[in-house]
This record gives sequence, structure tokens and C-alpha cells, in this order.
Amino acid sequence: MNDFGQYGIWVPGRFWPDDANVVAAAAHELEELGYGSVWIGGSPPDDLSLPEAILAATSTLVVGTSIVDIWHSDGDELAASHFRLSSLFPGRFYLGVGSGHAPTAASVGEAYVKPLTRLKSFLTDKLERVPHEERLIAALGPKTLEAARDLTAGALPYLMPPAHAAEARAILGPDRLLIPEQKVFVGTDPAQARAVARRVLKPYLTLPNYTNQWRRFGLTDDDLAHDGSDALVDLTVTWGGPDAIRTGIRTHFDAGADHVAIQALSADASPHLPRDEWRRIAEILF
Repeated sequence: MNDFGQYGIWVPGRFWPDDANVVAAAAHELEELGYGSVWIGGSPPDDLSLPEAILAATSTLVVGTSIVDIWHSDGDELAASHFRLSSLFPGRFYLGVGSGHAPTAASVGEAYVKPLTRLKSFLTDKLERVPHEERLIAALGPKTLEAARDLTAGALPYLMPPAHAAEARAILGPDRLLIPEQKVFVGTDPAQARAVARRVLKPYLTLPNYTNQWRRFGLTDDDLAHDGSDALVDLTVTWGGPDAIRTGIRTHFDAGADHVAIQALSADASPHLPRDEWRRIAEILF
């Protein structure tokens, strides 16, 4: 089922520049480094032009959206774009979708009511022409994981610990893809690593979809206050030297993951492709 190796890279869509040559060079380097996939976060536009540019610049790299937010997609253009990419690059593109959060719904004047029902309708109506084996859901809770099992090729959990992968595998069964995202910072200075992690985690501390899940894995309201506790950082971000990085990622596989989408964190807070970090992580994993 999984023919693109163990390790992929997760990158926010806004980190990719408009310069087509830079996109092509970065994508080609990821393939040369040995990564099997690229996952584009931040709900890329329905035209899927960025995934297409990455696919066109490479020969084996699998590309996926992680995710297209249903509140920001009209569905019809997205389905047409999927058809274009799947025709041009057969077997190399996954369309990951998700129900987003209350703020994303509010940004388009919608109420965040029954998001799972909305997501299922989006899949069965708007994306009816997209084969089940070419679409995925950003699933966290049990009901959404069941939807991923029943309606798609599998799940793309985000910001979850390895213990979540074990629960997800039990719900998905053995024949669905499980591709968790894992944030990674290469560095052994605890103060620096946790400062970088807190900067990245801060926007998620007000989103119940994540905070409710984290409480299930032992965190308390105190852990989620202010900029988050060390326990929150250590639950959601793998950091340290090579052994710690390898162990942190391997635990997802031990829990049932098929593939891990690594989000490489950089000490540089500006939006950019963290190519130096991709290289360091590749040296550790390959």
C-alpha cells in the first residue's frame, strides 16, 4: 500500500515562494535527499498549482495536501484540479481535506456547526469523482477517523503524539494509510528548542480540536496556559540530537503509522523553506 518510503516533509504552503525555479530546485533536492513525499499545509488554493509544480519538478516524489480546508474550497474546482494532477502524475498525488476550525469557518461567514457532517457531504458530493484511494482526511477524533476509514484511503493526523497513532490504527484497521505529521527541531539546547517549539505551537493553543485531544493524553489546563508548558512541547515536538530525533519518529511507526510527515522547525522565525534543516534531518534518518 505504501510505496513512497517512511519519511516525508510537511511544509506550510505560504513557505513556498512564487519563484518557480526555487520551488523546482527545493522539490528536486527533497527527492535527492531521500524523502518520499511532500505535504502542503495551510489549505492551498483549489487550482492546486503548487502541488503541480512540485510534481512536475520530480519523478518519484508523492505530493499531498494537508489539508484543503472545506470552508475555503468550492469543491468543483478542487475536483477538476485533482483530475488534472492525477492524469498528469498517476499515483503520485493525494488530496487531503479537513473540516478546519471555527475561525476558518467564520472567516468566510459560516458557522462551525456539525463540521463532520459538512466534511462527509463535501467528500460524497463535491469530491464524488475523486477515487477513495486518492483522498485522505485530517482526522483526530474517533468519528472523523471512522469517516477516514469509510470514505478515503486513510488519515493525516496533525500535532498528535504517537499514542494517538495507536488509537487511530485501531479505528482505521490494517488497510488504511496512517500518516501523522511530526514537528522536529534538531538541537540539544532545551531552552532554544522549547522557545522555537512554543513559537510554532502558540496559534494552536486556542483551537479546541487540538486542546481537547491533548487533554486526553495527560495535559491539563495549566499546560495549555500562556505559551504552553514543557510537557506540551515535549508531547508534540521531537527535539534533540540524532538519537532523540530517530527515537521520536520511530515511536509513530511502533504505534502503527505507515509514513511520517516531518515538519522541520527552524530557529529562523521568518516564513521560508527550511532546506538546511531538511538536510540535517536527512543525515540523521537515511
